[in-house]
Amino acid sequence: MATPPPPSSSTTPSTTSPNPQPSTQQQEPPQTRPLPRFLENDPARTGYDPSLKWWLNYFKILTGQITREGVEHYREDRYKIHEARDCARCEADRAYLFQYSPVITFLRDKVAALNGTLDENNVVCRRCPARVAEDGRVVRQGGGFSPEHGILICANEMRDRSHLEDTLAHEMVHAWDHLRWKVDWSGGGNLRHAACTEIRASMLSGECRWTRESMTRGNWTLTQQFQNCVRMRAIQSVMARPACRDDVHATKVVNEVWDSCFSDKRPFEEVYR
Repeated sequence: MATPPPPSSSTTPSTTSPNPQPSTQQQEPPQTRPLPRFLENDPARTGYDPSLKWWLNYFKILTGQITREGVEHYREDRYKIHEARDCARCEADRAYLFQYSPVITFLRDKVAALNGTLDENNVVCRRCPARVAEDGRVVRQGGGFSPEHGILICANEMRDRSHLEDTLAHEMVHAWDHLRWKVDWSGGGNLRHAACTEIRASMLSGECRWTRESMTRGNWTLTQQFQNCVRMRAIQSVMARPACRDDVHATKVVNEVWDSCFSDKRPFEEVYR
């Protein structure tokens, strides 16, 4: 989960629960790691030349004349061109979901019960740039939550309304967790907070349901598919935090809180998506 740039927010934290689950763990000393370097496009290296017509570059992609890095730079340039279209579609889908989606209206009401507000003023649609790291990793995000600003939806990364619903539900679970338990979002004091809310958000949002995993991600595993998806996504999100040293550290933290956080379905009674 990434922290979005500052949209306006009317979300107001509530008082801390007398028995807050994420804060029952012992604190860890803060850790730091160097930030990755990100690559600028070099046509001589990638084969992608922004000065050419888009269809010429697309033909070069189809014929294998552009590297994977070049494809990502091409994709980002196309996102810039279609930014207004993507954001308009995202905003229309957001309005629909706030009116008709059972999971979104349920979470909105539960946030309101904790004196918070989520609406079009602090659930914003924006283009989110991706970055290509030196090791070839592509850093992308679908959305983010910030206690100060609200929820960011990355309009250019949303495949359809169903994808936006999963992403919005994920971030709304984070908002509820923050109001209920005052989560340490920085992770500098305690990465277990981040691990717990990421487990819960992936579990309750519907993004790990079997149909999403099989049809979208090509994962047809029948045994422990749901648990494996939740665990993997929580580890990836914890890894994105500067206080996390590496994947081993992220896995250790997720495992430490797994039993208690995976069994906690609040504010729902059951996982129904």
